[in-house]
Amino acid sequence: MRGYFRRLVAACVDRVGIGTGLRWKLSAAIALVGALVAIALSLVVHNAARVSMLDNARDLADERIMIAQRNYELSGRLNFPNTKIDDPELPAELREKAEAGRRATYVSDRGDAPDVWAAVPLKNGHVMSLHSGFTDRSSDILKDLDQALVIGSIAVVLGGSALGVLIGGHLSRRLRKAASAANRVAGGETDVRVRDAIGGVVRDETDDLASAVDAMADALRQRLEAERRVTADIAHELRTPVTGLLTAAELLPPGRPTELVLDRAKAMRTLVEDVLEVARLDSASERAELQDILLGGFVARRVAAKDPDITVHVVHESEVTTDPRRLERVLFNLLANAARHGRPPIEVTVEGRVIRVRDHGPGFPEDLLAEGPSRFRTGSKDRAGRGHGLGLTIAAGQARVLGARLTFRNVRPAGAPEGTPAEGAVAVLWLPEHAPTNTGSYPMLPQ
Repeated sequence: MRGYFRRLVAACVDRVGIGTGLRWKLSAAIALVGALVAIALSLVVHNAARVSMLDNARDLADERIMIAQRNYELSGRLNFPNTKIDDPELPAELREKAEAGRRATYVSDRGDAPDVWAAVPLKNGHVMSLHSGFTDRSSDILKDLDQALVIGSIAVVLGGSALGVLIGGHLSRRLRKAASAANRVAGGETDVRVRDAIGGVVRDETDDLASAVDAMADALRQRLEAERRVTADIAHELRTPVTGLLTAAELLPPGRPTELVLDRAKAMRTLVEDVLEVARLDSASERAELQDILLGGFVARRVAAKDPDITVHVVHESEVTTDPRRLERVLFNLLANAARHGRPPIEVTVEGRVIRVRDHGPGFPEDLLAEGPSRFRTGSKDRAGRGHGLGLTIAAGQARVLGARLTFRNVRPAGAPEGTPAEGAVAVLWLPEHAPTNTGSYPMLPQ
């Protein structure tokens, strides 16, 4: 029964369409329950009071008919108000009782003002009856009771709603704080604790949920840290034999086999170095070595040295404070990705603190646009089969060290419907106005 009632309340709340939060849903549920209880109690009290008043009226009519019977038998005439002999309007049920030799009362319910009858058989075979209505005083009492019940029901509903708002608001605030702290944990803030974020003195299920989230975050953090250490250890251990392999390959006699061995050995060394760099970036221990540079000139010189065929447009020059080595790493990785997976021409645009790298290939895969770069994921079939998926991962990690934001999008014709093939891919690096300090924190903004 309790489960059915709970489902009924939930269905009513959903049917009304309340979707503004836990506070208002809880308030609506409490108000609905309060209204149902108040209506049920009001009906019970009203009916009980009405039945009690009718019973009193029947008892009074019974006493009066007995007095009227004695007076009639003593005097031989009717001398009591509202009494009649063989009244033709006497209800048939009551007449049958009286003709059977029994004194009885009867209530004829005609809405708000029921009629009360009493009948008694006389010695001469006739039936004496008394007819009276529901008194005005009783009607007034019943109306006053109904009014008090209505006011009380409204007060119960309003009080329940206010209580629901308070309770739901408190619970909603705690859940919102927990969600905000969990999002910060997901964003990489390892020192955030959900249980401490929600606060509060009273322990409830929200604290249990927060503790469970903290425990899960700790377990995941430990697992990721263990995987990072394993990856870094493996890459570090591979560095020595790979270096030896490359040195040995350089001693081989010239020829096509030697070129193949050297090429694969260099590719393996590059992969090992990339894995070590990813491991260092994941450890969040990297710090930027800041310098003041003119961004447009810096990008133009580095791109010209990398590939003179790439066009650089400096729309607006800007002086920035950043780490040139890490910025160069991000830029070269974006250019390498465009050259490997896209098609020429490749264009680099510098506008203020924003650097855009565009190619004219098939565009980024949808999972990269939705989730960001991921190691060892090379994309869709159009961009698969080359690389290890570490270039953009390293670019995104170095951008985080710089305090910058790296975004990806595809270029499609204006007004083209969804599903139209892309006409190129654009990677955008947004350098911050205030660069992080060497300790990894951001400087205080001027008031």
